[in-house]
Amino acid sequence: MTDELFLQTLLPTTHDLGGFKVHRTLPHRERTTIGPFIFFDQMGPARLPPSEGIDVRPHPHINLATVTYLFAGAIEHRDSLGTFARIEPGAVNLMTAGRGIVHSERSPAELRPDGPSLSGIQTWLALPSAKEEIDPAFEHVAAADLPVVQGSGATARVVMGSLWGATSPVTCHSETIYADVALEAGGSIPIDVSTDERGLYVAEGDASFDGRALDPGTLYVLRPGIAATLRSERGGHVMLCGGQPLDGPRHVWWNFVSSRRDRIREAREDWKAMRFPLVPQDSDEYIPLPEVPKTVSYP
Repeated sequence: MTDELFLQTLLPTTHDLGGFKVHRTLPHRERTTIGPFIFFDQMGPARLPPSEGIDVRPHPHINLATVTYLFAGAIEHRDSLGTFARIEPGAVNLMTAGRGIVHSERSPAELRPDGPSLSGIQTWLALPSAKEEIDPAFEHVAAADLPVVQGSGATARVVMGSLWGATSPVTCHSETIYADVALEAGGSIPIDVSTDERGLYVAEGDASFDGRALDPGTLYVLRPGIAATLRSERGGHVMLCGGQPLDGPRHVWWNFVSSRRDRIREAREDWKAMRFPLVPQDSDEYIPLPEVPKTVSYP
């Protein structure tokens, strides 16, 4: 039976990281990318035990950009460029790995005694082939600097790209759309035809699209040319993502993304031999190269 609204419905793989869960819908066996989005993780929601926190030790990336967006909690980011940035709900951290970067992500010390909250979305964007080896960079954009569009009982924050007549200041290495739509009970907002590839993901609460109920934690790939209304009966958070298709296939192995398999093999050997740069003030530990990574591309 042909689905008139959706090309695909991607169910998540859930990883229990101890204290909180991560629900991963990209890469998927049925689809690797939506526009430049090649990795889509929902973190939490969770409340960690008192005195604990998240401690993602230094690890490397190549040929991609990471986008961190929180609903609750805070994360401190450090990287091999010497960057230190604290991200809180509604703000954006864009880290462009390019030819190579190392970073860590940790809960702030002052939030640990009571047990920090954690809820948000982390995505990776594959870089265009001509930009895969650009210089690494980091960009933090505060919540107050992102445009907000009002619907009927809906508030949409434009995280990246141009939507509903508003444009985010966050750098886009290729055509990208990304928005956080907060729907009140009974709220609605139109989802227009904005780009070739688009996905909808219910992160919290409930939502429907053209009257069709959307399951939480599921990534729905819209058919090209579809325009309809997003609604919620009881209130919810929905992420809209997408962009122009990539300029060719991408390979994923652990934290590495590239159009070339040999580049990933090179990065693996570089990390194993510790040839990546260190993270200032966070160089005493690191995540070793795994034998079998949880994130891989599919044939």
